[in-house]
This record gives sequence, structure tokens and C-alpha cells, in this order.
Amino acid sequence: MTAFPIGPPEVPAGPSRLHDFDLTTRLSASLSRVAVPLLSTPTIPLFAMASIARQSPLLRQTCLSAFRSPLAAKNVTGVSQVVAFHASAKKQILPPLPQVVQGTMNDPAPIPKPSPSHGSYHWTFERLVAVGLIPLTIAPFAAGSLNPVMDAVLCSLLVVHSHIGFQASIIDYFPERRVPKFRTFLNWLLRAFTLTTAVGLYEFETNDVGVTEAIKRVWKA
Repeated sequence: MTAFPIGPPEVPAGPSRLHDFDLTTRLSASLSRVAVPLLSTPTIPLFAMASIARQSPLLRQTCLSAFRSPLAAKNVTGVSQVVAFHASAKKQILPPLPQVVQGTMNDPAPIPKPSPSHGSYHWTFERLVAVGLIPLTIAPFAAGSLNPVMDAVLCSLLVVHSHIGFQASIIDYFPERRVPKFRTFLNWLLRAFTLTTAVGLYEFETNDVGVTEAIKRVWKA
């Protein structure tokens, strides 16, 4: 069995590195005398290769880097990008309010007064309007006949349903204690748009063909 010759390496300059260089040379020579015959043998026990790699940290690191898959390196890059993305600065639209306590520490939290018109009655009315829109939307197209009363009821429920939905959005996203003036402005703006839409649909129903007939003509155009 033939061993590969190892030429004399170049000695680094400076007397302070002679001792480390001598130890490195001896370690390389011993590893070459043990590893080369084992690697040239057809059947190599796994525990023999593991013991060789365990003796030298440099050889172990080389083996690990040689068998490292490109997918692992790609995953490391992706994780670093995700970490950099989540570590970015958080920007808020409005600055946080100061932490204040209403009253004293012993006072209970204020509870708003119950109002059925803004609670259970409002919730029930909103659901009835949403459910009533389903048959009113299908009936004119399924029956094939135009009914002005049904068309007027459909337009009225559409206006009410849209007003309730936009009003709920204003209540959720613009709290009164945070932006009281802007919320009041949005509520009045919503009322103006609702009134304008109702007047426009009334004119369209009385002086024109109506919503249902207009949708039919657009669909068949």
C-alpha cells in the first residue's frame, strides 16, 4: 500500500511561531500516516473514520463543511433576512396616549350605561337587514318581472346596510377618546353621503328604469 508523500511546508517567518509550526507539522504527518491507508482500503469501518475526525478539530470542521448541503446554507440566509425584516423599526400612525387613571386606584372602572338602541336592538336590526337583502337580490332576477315596490325596498335596505357598515368602521378605527373631532367630522360626512345616495336612488327609481332593470340591461349589453 502506497502512501502519498508530503513535501516540507514553508516555515513562517519569526521565531515566535516556530513552536506552533513544529506541532502543526507533526500533527499533519501523523494524520497522513493514519488517514491515507484507511481511506485507500475498500472497506473502512465507520468508527475508525469517526475517531480520526474526533482527534483533530480542524479535520472535523473540514469534514462538516464538505458534507454541508446547499439547502442548509440557503436556509441560513433566509433566516437572517427574516430576522433583519422583523428587527426593523416600528412606525405608528399616531403616538401612544399617556397612561392615565381616571379617578383613584381604588375606584372601579367606569361602565357605560346600557342602551338597547345601540346594543341588542341595533344588532338584531342589522342582522335582519343583512338577511333580508338575500331574497330581495335574487327575486327580481329569478322572477323575470319588474316590481317597483320590491325595487324600492331593495334600494332602501342597501342604503341602510351600507350606512350601518361604514358607521361600525368609524367606531372601530376612530375612537372618540383619541380623535373626538375627527370622528365627529366622519360621522357627519357619512350622513351626508348616505342622504345623497338615498336621494340619487329615489330619482333613479322614479324618473328612470330603476336599479334592477339597469342591472339587467348592463348584464345583457
